[in-house]
Amino acid sequence: MDVLTVILLLVIVILIINNKSSINQKFNELEYRIMELQNQLKQREQQNKPEETPWKSFTEPVPVKPITEIKPPEQPKPAEVKLPQPPKPAEIKPEPVIERQQEVISDGLSQIRRPVKTWEPAPKPTEEPELSFFERYPDLEKFIGENLVNKIGIAILVLAIAFFVKYAIDNDWVGPVGRVGIGIFCGGILIGFAHRLRNSYKAFSSVLVGGGIAVFYFTITLAYQEFHLFDQTVSFIILILITVFAVILSLLYDKQELAVIALVGGFASPFMVSNGSANYNALFIYLVILNIGLLIIAYYKEWRILNILAFVLSVAVFATVLFALSANTYYIGLRYATIFYLLFFTINIINNVRENKSFLAVDFSILLINTALYFAAGLYLLTEMGQSEYRGLFSAALALINLVLSYILFRKKTVDPNILFLLIGITLTFISLTAPIQLHGNNITLFWASETVLLYWLYEKSSIKLMKLTSILIWLGMIISLLMDISEVYGSSNIHLTIIANRGFITTVAAAISSYLLYILTKRDPLPEIHGMAINKTLFRIIAIILLFLAGLLEVNHQFAYYYPNTDLNILYLMLYVPVFVYLFSAISARINVADYNWKLILILFSCTAALYLLLTPVYFNQLQEMLEPKKISVSHFAVHWISDVFIGLLFYRLVRLCQINFDDGTKNICAWLLTGAMVTFLSFEICLLSELIFYSGPNPVDLIQTVYIKTALPVLWGLISFILMWLGMRNKQRNLRIISLTLFLITLIKLFLFDINNIPVAGKIAAFFCLGILLLIISFMYQKVKKIIIEDEAKPKD
Repeated sequence: MDVLTVILLLVIVILIINNKSSINQKFNELEYRIMELQNQLKQREQQNKPEETPWKSFTEPVPVKPITEIKPPEQPKPAEVKLPQPPKPAEIKPEPVIERQQEVISDGLSQIRRPVKTWEPAPKPTEEPELSFFERYPDLEKFIGENLVNKIGIAILVLAIAFFVKYAIDNDWVGPVGRVGIGIFCGGILIGFAHRLRNSYKAFSSVLVGGGIAVFYFTITLAYQEFHLFDQTVSFIILILITVFAVILSLLYDKQELAVIALVGGFASPFMVSNGSANYNALFIYLVILNIGLLIIAYYKEWRILNILAFVLSVAVFATVLFALSANTYYIGLRYATIFYLLFFTINIINNVRENKSFLAVDFSILLINTALYFAAGLYLLTEMGQSEYRGLFSAALALINLVLSYILFRKKTVDPNILFLLIGITLTFISLTAPIQLHGNNITLFWASETVLLYWLYEKSSIKLMKLTSILIWLGMIISLLMDISEVYGSSNIHLTIIANRGFITTVAAAISSYLLYILTKRDPLPEIHGMAINKTLFRIIAIILLFLAGLLEVNHQFAYYYPNTDLNILYLMLYVPVFVYLFSAISARINVADYNWKLILILFSCTAALYLLLTPVYFNQLQEMLEPKKISVSHFAVHWISDVFIGLLFYRLVRLCQINFDDGTKNICAWLLTGAMVTFLSFEICLLSELIFYSGPNPVDLIQTVYIKTALPVLWGLISFILMWLGMRNKQRNLRIISLTLFLITLIKLFLFDINNIPVAGKIAAFFCLGILLLIISFMYQKVKKIIIEDEAKPKD
């Protein structure tokens, strides 16, 4: 049986060996087939490639053996177990690793080298979103056991010690000294035990240390308040030492929880040992020392929760004391408010500046709140001290402080630029607030007028966009303030103002100059936009011109309304000022801004001025009648009206020239009708005023002169104007003027025969008819004389 077993095992071994040999042989044949296919593929690739390939200069092609050279191994004899050896690994060359090279592209003119992209760049890692509480602590049981239970436990332990001490006190087990000693001993045990566990159980040990420090605070407080073992000074010193010890431990354990406990204990210490006396100076000194310790921590640690808590507690303590100060202690509050302001500014930036880190929203919030509270406290204290006149100086000093701080940080090149923008914004804000706080009325406008130009100029020098934005905002504030000043100064005509040299005129001119300088600055600004919104540079120039116009207009109106009340003499002088200003403006604008000369704007200004002048014609008649009949005012003032007529005539002439140069034939015809009607109206009224001034006397009242003028002189005047228009139309070959002339003749005849023929003297009828008859005959003769020219003009083809 054993022999059969051995034989069976030998047979199985032989079969396995043979089977293995057959399998190896098949694998060997398969490997050769794969190599054959690879060689065929390489040959096809070599045939398809051009003669000069970009790889030729970098690597040699892999030599390929002919297919006939690859022979499959002979079949081994069945008796032999020896397998054929595959080709040596050295004969199969590995594929060359082609690194990123430069591809040469030849176009016959030049060779352009460009990199060949052989790999795709790795995608940028996406920022992981902030995990929620349950994502950070998926195992809620573990969180409660490791983080929550220990804190609850130490609180319960502290309460247990407190209850035990109270029970011992109630039963007189120990005296006052022993009671205090028990508290100190228990706190020391907690801290000592925590220190032993600091390496293995860091979080747990820090909680124990916090409990021990809390026990120290309560024990010393009881020793002072209940047992009177120490006086106030000694108790206070001990509490300070406990606070320092807690700060050292927080740095040693690198735990901000300990620092928070030390901070709360430090702020509570003065109240723990308070005896009711109001020693505010000592309290403020202690808070300053405490916050200096916080500053040291902030220099090394980025514990924002500690900064926030210290700021909130300091504000709460200071606000409580602030409203309890008396008249002789207000200066103490202002002094320490300044110190706290600078301390908390430094505390909230020192670590970020030291570590070159970016500032967060909470940092900016504390800085802004700190500044706002200090500013409010300063104004309140100055007012209570009776020093309100220094509030503007306080605002300017606060602006200077922020400017100095921004300069100090600017010198550190790696600081976050956002903090610089914040400080510059605070500086500009307080500079702007200085004017309304310290100054009054128009002085605010003058201050802002100069500040807006200065800030935009500083923006050009520093490229700080915040200055540009602030400059535009202050300019808007200046305009609003100016409108308020104008309402106050010129609101009543009963206020006496020095001519020209008064605050209303000077302020308005200063605002106009400021706006024009701002226009010049924005004009040379390569990026005239704010947060994507383009700045309309022309707007500043238009506002400047309007303000300059208003300065003179309001001054003329107020002075004549004040010195000549209950008259319209101010309107008479205003209608001299308006056309003079408009005409001079157009002349100066044409010389200065030749390239930017806006003829459309000038056309509108001229038209509005002429229309306004004609609309106020009844005022001129009333004013002249008051000068002639009641003689309230000297008639010499009416000479101003004739001077204004000269400038109105110049405006009409400029209007005609502008229409001739800039409009097409259709628009010219419309303008000719409108301008002719306006000029006929203007001449009709002005000659009527002149006739009243010349022919007025006792027997010839104003009403009689006007009636005679309308019925006799006016038809003659219109006839003369019609004749002049006809002559101009024939001379310049302008058919529309001839039509206007004939239309005016027709209106004159209708008026003469329907309205003027009755109730006029015979001499007037003779003069009117005689003049019109002569004019009509002359016009008829002129038509016959130039008939050929007229026909050719009408037959001329129009473009």
